[in-house]
Amino acid sequence: MGTHKDFFKQFVQFINTADENLAQRLISPVAKFHVPGQPEPAQGPKGYLMVISMMRSGFPDIQWTLEDMITEGDKVAARFTMRGTHHGEFFGVPATGKVIGIQAINFYRLSNEQIIEEHGQPDMLELLRQIGAIPN
Repeated sequence: MGTHKDFFKQFVQFINTADENLAQRLISPVAKFHVPGQPEPAQGPKGYLMVISMMRSGFPDIQWTLEDMITEGDKVAARFTMRGTHHGEFFGVPATGKVIGIQAINFYRLSNEQIIEEHGQPDMLELLRQIGAIPN
């Protein structure tokens, strides 16, 4: 069994590339992903790829960097920086060409070397501010 650090290196590679093979390997078919603004969690590898696709539709070049992580048993708290350029519509806001750099704090639960649950908390207020959807 690898370490959580090794696992999350692969996970960052997955979210930065949307690689379907990595999705199948890293994400449990029964995994639940709690996404802000969505009443029902996304589920399994397809659900996670859908979440990535939603972000990439607004920010096609988005890249995540793992800044920090804390682990306890099967749980991991991770802080990411997301960087990308607003080249597509996002939450109803037309493309602005503005570059974003925002933080996300996500909480994961792992089982059998796969993600089984995630609670994602991207700083949506800062993202919307950076693309000009809300005033500074």
